[in-house]
Amino acid sequence: MMSATVFQSDAPLDERRVIIRRYDGDVEMVELPWGLLPRDGGARAVNVVRSEGRTFSAHRCLVPASEFRHRSFSFSLANGDWFYFAGIWRPAIEDWPEAYAILTIEASADLAPFHNRQMAVLTRDQRLAWLDGVVPEDEILRPLPAGTFRVKSHSIDPAQPMLAI
Repeated sequence: MMSATVFQSDAPLDERRVIIRRYDGDVEMVELPWGLLPRDGGARAVNVVRSEGRTFSAHRCLVPASEFRHRSFSFSLANGDWFYFAGIWRPAIEDWPEAYAILTIEASADLAPFHNRQMAVLTRDQRLAWLDGVVPEDEILRPLPAGTFRVKSHSIDPAQPMLAI
């Protein structure tokens, strides 16, 4: 039986999660580490990629989730449904494994009080449009309407440090 885990925005870069992608014409689920080798040759892995003004014609993926956390707040869809983060994956190269990153967009009205950016969230009815590239990036990678997310506050364990995204 599979159990859902909350997606932590401050999770370690190499944390492994299941992603959904097209591969050789089929849709498959694979477990990959979070974090891409930077294309500019930098030493730090990249776990999120700004989407504005960019196209992603290949290696698209979905990261299924039912809730995510940022600092002491959790966010889920108000209707209780699962959703997906829009992402990209890259094949393994040299000393770097096959891995993925999540795309970011301007924060929606629901998330703007907590951060000016957010991971791009897609609803179930958008998932194949993203994987198949049938909708232009600037039309699908957009903030969802106000009232889409339910926001809950959580107390923070003072012994646990907070990390910003």
